[in-house]
Amino acid sequence: MGKKSQTKEEPRTPRTIENRRARHDYDFLETHEAGIVLEGAEVKSLWLGRVNLTDAFCKIEGDELWIVSLDIEPYEHATRFQPERRRTRKLLMHRKEIDLLHRKVREKGLTLLPSRLYFKNGRVKVQVALARGRREYDKRQQIAEKEKRLEIERMRSERR
Repeated sequence: MGKKSQTKEEPRTPRTIENRRARHDYDFLETHEAGIVLEGAEVKSLWLGRVNLTDAFCKIEGDELWIVSLDIEPYEHATRFQPERRRTRKLLMHRKEIDLLHRKVREKGLTLLPSRLYFKNGRVKVQVALARGRREYDKRQQIAEKEKRLEIERMRSERR
């Protein structure tokens, strides 16, 4: 029998990419699912999880929904066409959903953020969250609650 190679194997299942920073800085009020228009080997980079959602946000221009500053690392095995990493990409949603989001963003001063990228039935989907920014004291309060829960869990595990 031959030895197994020491090279890192590619994942057999697609990755789900989450925007954890946005979850810390914003309260998500509701989420919607949207498709995304990709070019070339961007899907393969997404499959490998080579995406950064940290600075990304969504905007509505005209009657279309766009994602801005989504950083998709170029696929290293692609031969010719490499699209720009941080280009603006179109999101696919029904017109009624886009109009509803546009109304809520305008009226209530909310923002649209991509919270997750994932594969569903072989297609890339973006979970767009309607979010309200947190104040600094809200963030501190959330961290304190999390630490309290962790402390309780530690005490429970020590009793056993």
